Amino acid sequence: MLGKRKSNKHETPADAVAADFCRIFDRDMDRLYLLSFLLTADPQLAEDCFVRGLDDAIKSNRVFKEWADAWARRTIIQNAIQMIRPQPTNADAPGATPDHSPSDAAESPARIAAITVLPAFERFVFILSVLERYSDQDCSLLLGSTRAQVIAARTRALQGIGESAELQQQSSIASDERSRQGKRRAQIPLLQLAASV
Repeated sequence: MLGKRKSNKHETPADAVAADFCRIFDRDMDRLYLLSFLLTADPQLAEDCFVRGLDDAIKSNRVFKEWADAWARRTIIQNAIQMIRPQPTNADAPGATPDHSPSDAAESPARIAAITVLPAFERFVFILSVLERYSDQDCSLLLGSTRAQVIAARTRALQGIGESAELQQQSSIASDERSRQGKRRAQIPLLQLAASV
């Protein structure tokens, strides 16, 4: 009996408590905020999603400590779904265009921008199925869609990200070429000057 800790009858030593979730959100703040931002594609909404996720995690039913990290990410995802309400789109429909203008994307690093400019449903499917590794079935349940819609949306998202990477590479090549041309132009007057001496 000596040294045995008294505990609440509803709390087991393996349960995560509010302090555990606070530690997780503090320790993984950057990663969880990035998840919020990728899902919402908006800094203000991402901040709100992060705060709501922390609040929900703290107030949630008890979960095993081993599941606390996954539970924290899931609360972020569920809040983002409630905030954005992504709906499946028809790839040929006029509404299947990016949610944000390219100027919004230019403010973010290229890889993040490639995700945030995707239409909402495709963005959520990509993040859930590719980055968070949810099954197609889990994605369809969370998003209120069919597995076929999830698979089609992931394909469109991957194509969109691939096109974005291609454009980024072309832009980089063009920028390098302009830089080399500028250096060559600068060298020509120096060569002419040297020849005249």
